[in-house]
Amino acid sequence: MTSYTELLALLRPVSDGALALTIPEDWMQGRTTYGGLTAALCLEAARRDVPDLPVRSAQVAFVGPVGGAIRVETRLLRRGKNTAFVRSTLSVADAIMAECLFTFGAARQSALKFAHMPMPEVGGPDEMRSFFASDRRPNFSRHFNVRQAYGAPPISASSERCMGIWLRSIDPETPMDATAILAIADCPPPAAMPMMSAPAPISSMTWMAEFLTDHIDTEEGWWFSQSTAETAMNGYSSQDMRLWSRSGTPILVGRQTVAVFG
Repeated sequence: MTSYTELLALLRPVSDGALALTIPEDWMQGRTTYGGLTAALCLEAARRDVPDLPVRSAQVAFVGPVGGAIRVETRLLRRGKNTAFVRSTLSVADAIMAECLFTFGAARQSALKFAHMPMPEVGGPDEMRSFFASDRRPNFSRHFNVRQAYGAPPISASSERCMGIWLRSIDPETPMDATAILAIADCPPPAAMPMMSAPAPISSMTWMAEFLTDHIDTEEGWWFSQSTAETAMNGYSSQDMRLWSRSGTPILVGRQTVAVFG
């Protein structure tokens, strides 16, 4: 397999200023690239335009299937003293397949300082069962160690709308940064999937993520993710997503729109 850090190292500039890469098969999810990697590649490109500011938010539209030879082009929309906005466009064969908007911002003094986002009380990852009980799993998931703390298995006709999962990259060289967080945070399946009674295609359409800290770090590479399906109507599910470090520090919040074909 091509590790996460090896893959980022293959992201190379081409003559017109874009970045290019051929996605390996082991990072695919069906007929498209794993969405977390798509978002991470777009952020990695945007960070090269704004290397001195931390990212604060990401808005990602998964326009079409991503695979094979890809290009990522960026445009610095605005750069102020403390903030910057960068657009990243990922294309395959000149067709746009992902469009992202990233907001960067310097830390600043403020009278407000609180974080009311307590991590659920769960046992450690060593106490939990593997999320994938068999070899029937998406290709990309083999790059992650995934253990389920609570929630029902996918496609079990469950009434549960919430799942808690421990996540860790199997690549020991994975850095503790925002790009790696995007690459891992999208790993769990949609929270509505356990409610399904039969297999059916699903596809992420949009993803909004907000980074809550400049200091991205955790113990032994483990992150805790909670996803909650809030609605599922007319073939679309809307879900809330949260991510903490192993010690309970809030790292990321997000929302996702998922199309359910069945």
